Amino acid sequence: MTPRLDYFSIASDLFQPMLEQEKLFKESTLEHSLVELVKLRASQINGCAYCIHMHSHDLRAHGESEDRMHLLNAWRESPLYSDRERAALAWCEALTRVETTGAPDADYAAVQQHFEPREQVALTLLISAINAWNRIAIGFRTPHPAAREASAA
Repeated sequence: MTPRLDYFSIASDLFQPMLEQEKLFKESTLEHSLVELVKLRASQINGCAYCIHMHSHDLRAHGESEDRMHLLNAWRESPLYSDRERAALAWCEALTRVETTGAPDADYAAVQQHFEPREQVALTLLISAINAWNRIAIGFRTPHPAAREASAA
């Protein structure tokens, strides 16, 4: 995979609103682990190696278990996730695959049950944002750090 463009150095000013939004997510009442699990799950669905690498390393650095990261793509079959996390992950999958899911009422009802209205907005924006980041990284063929290290060796 050959990188197409160093988009951030060319147009860093265009990314400022997205970076500001990331700060707001960190300041929200959404738990760090939940935010990162959602980002990792969307990145898995989208096949974004750069973001999978980043968010799995971030989760690990914040003490997330290897089992929860390895089982994330099978979260529905694993007892390792809370009801709140399950609601967030289902909403993440529904919105990431919106062309086929149509954002089902049942998934939104679970979000309503486990998240306050402002958190519902923050979670939905978070899912939208990680999908945008995935599309940017995939579109410009951003290599993940391990790929850069391997090609340097």
